[in-house]
Amino acid sequence: MPFPQLWPLRLAVPVALLVACLSSHAQHVPQTATPSATPAATSGTSGVRPSAGPAPAAPGGETAGNGAEPLPAGAAVPVPAAALSRDARRIYELSRDKLVQIRTLLRNADTQASIGSGFFVSADGLVVTNFHVASQLALEPERYRGVYVTMDGQEGDVELLAFDVQHDLAVLRTKARTAAAPVLSFRPAIDTLAQGERIYSLGNPLDIGFAVTEGTYNGLVRRSFYPRIFFGGTLNPGMSGGPAVDDAGRVIGVNVAKRLDGEQVSFLIPAEFAQALVQRAAGAEPITQPAYGEMTRQLTVHQQLLTDRFLKAPFREQRHGNYRVPVPDDALARCWGSGRDPAFPGLNLERTQCRADSDVVAGDFNTGAVRLAYEAYNAPTLGAARFGRMYSQSFANEQFQRRGNRHQTAVDCSERYVDPGSLPMRVVVCMSAYRKLTGLYTMTVLAASTNQPTQGVLGRLDVQGIAFDNGMKLANHYLQAFRWEAAP
Repeated sequence: MPFPQLWPLRLAVPVALLVACLSSHAQHVPQTATPSATPAATSGTSGVRPSAGPAPAAPGGETAGNGAEPLPAGAAVPVPAAALSRDARRIYELSRDKLVQIRTLLRNADTQASIGSGFFVSADGLVVTNFHVASQLALEPERYRGVYVTMDGQEGDVELLAFDVQHDLAVLRTKARTAAAPVLSFRPAIDTLAQGERIYSLGNPLDIGFAVTEGTYNGLVRRSFYPRIFFGGTLNPGMSGGPAVDDAGRVIGVNVAKRLDGEQVSFLIPAEFAQALVQRAAGAEPITQPAYGEMTRQLTVHQQLLTDRFLKAPFREQRHGNYRVPVPDDALARCWGSGRDPAFPGLNLERTQCRADSDVVAGDFNTGAVRLAYEAYNAPTLGAARFGRMYSQSFANEQFQRRGNRHQTAVDCSERYVDPGSLPMRVVVCMSAYRKLTGLYTMTVLAASTNQPTQGVLGRLDVQGIAFDNGMKLANHYLQAFRWEAAP
């Protein structure tokens, strides 16, 4: 089973152009200030369909049963969703002047490179958004500049004051404003959210206009390395960095991502992390030089937390015949498995994949992921020679980034035969250094058992953004956990 994919909600210009081409018919839909005019993107953005218009309200703005005249026999019952739409309209009107679109422009050509959303949090013009919306301003300020656009079309430059890579947040300051900015307030931490409480996400989806999306609070995401709110509502590209508010219009989270393999499975950053970053940014000087040093510092903290958590949580054992292989504790990672593969007759092949939700955005790529994978082989009818040839080919065919690119150097690998415990293994460890994240590496560990003529287990550990010493600790921790348990 493939790993599920998260989709950050920053809208890159090429995507916007593609959507415009695929949905030119939607340009004729009248645009209003009501939330129900928000188009909904299908999963994977293969196209866009306009949503239905606003549901009609009962005469006088009331539904039957709220003081209106009794309905005659046989009359159609008003749609209950009208009341919800009125709530969304109220939230929209309360919030619309506090929302901004964040545009990243190429300095020389003055053309848009990416688009996201944000919101005012102070009268002097501080704006909260996602780090992945503002990352080009942090890492390539000589090439890019930022602009904010309000709901009524006011436009001005922004400068980056602070960012939080671990929680995907950034704080900008608007420049040359003459009037105090209208502000969205944060919901107090002591006023906890209730499961199923209705919340509203705001932003500028697909660069077609500001919109509001109704949804529900479904608690925090299980196994997420950092706290994330499970929002039961729709988020679309361009809404990154926009606020999610409660029924009183108070911010409870920041839009960040959605799942590609589901419907209305979206994620918000809890407001407490945005509040902490705003306090840090209040007295900060603008970032005018590439901030790789600060990003590296934050990613170094991230990899240390990741290492500590994995070393403190003992691996669980997964059984494949007499083999015992290490899988992460259920609180750290999700694992999927598959049984016999019909493409390999005469071979009992089982596969397992595990992944920790620990990825973080590092500009135009992600790092911080931890993945484990296993293939267990049992082929008693093949014979030792045929099995050995197939088993060796499987080991040699494992793919990873061998050649360097603009982010990483070429890999450097070391191979040896080891016996860390009860199971002799052939092990290859490969490291690739990040070019601009000094001291951080991507590590791959391949391990294949060598103790049986027609049986074997092949394991793989991938860790991104790890310090060398911590990488060695994790590799040793991983290899020590393999076992062969002979039949009694």
